[in-house]
Amino acid sequence: MRLFVAAGCGGTGRELAPYADLAGVGGFVTRTLTLDPRRGSRLRIAESPSGLVRAHLLQNPGVDRFLTTEMPWLAQQGVPTWASVTGATTDEIAAVVRRVATAPGLSGIELNLAVDDPGALRLHDGSTPKGAAAAVRAVLDVLPESLALHVKLGSDVRRLPVVARAVAEVGADALVVGGALPAALPNGTAAELSGPAVLPTALRAVRTVCHELPEFPVIGVGGVRSAADVRAFGSAGARGVQVGSALLHDPSVLARITAELEEQSR
Repeated sequence: MRLFVAAGCGGTGRELAPYADLAGVGGFVTRTLTLDPRRGSRLRIAESPSGLVRAHLLQNPGVDRFLTTEMPWLAQQGVPTWASVTGATTDEIAAVVRRVATAPGLSGIELNLAVDDPGALRLHDGSTPKGAAAAVRAVLDVLPESLALHVKLGSDVRRLPVVARAVAEVGADALVVGGALPAALPNGTAAELSGPAVLPTALRAVRTVCHELPEFPVIGVGGVRSAADVRAFGSAGARGVQVGSALLHDPSVLARITAELEEQSR
């Protein structure tokens, strides 16, 4: 079972490096990159019982600054890096991919179609089969064959089967399924709930997609804190797992899960 650092939960990589062997993980997924920088909101995070509420404004430095300030360090450390990307249109998504795909050391792209409210953020809406397929085609048209494409779809099981099939048929290499749920910060700002509270919904989402596409690679994400959680995703059909908000509470959790899995495999 491959372990990944989920998008937005590993900082630039430098913050997490003292606590985990990043070169040894299945992949380090960057925060989601847009063509231009996004500042985010002043209030970004609030604690919730069994979870964490985060504003989903995609705060990031923009793809060009990422390439000059963050990607060189990741490549120098030998970190298998996956660039999470999105955009307002399919043309903008393609522009982001075209820029980042030239970066030395990049392992692949994670196309983020799991944003809960793309209209509010003025992003391409990949929540329909047609919209998701169009975004994947836009990426594949400019993506070098040496790089793989993962597509993040979220947890909405009402849409997942048809959207997942559309994305798989267009030519994605794997699906990332699960993750945060729609929520709100105490001041009313639209946000997402992540953490242990979303584990059951993520497991159901993974099981739904794996039933629809039994041979297609699926990576589960949502609420992972232990080796038992990783095994639960494996039982649901996932071939990989992303560790997300648990890293914000305990940056050593990735190393602990890896040690637990190694101990149990002996």
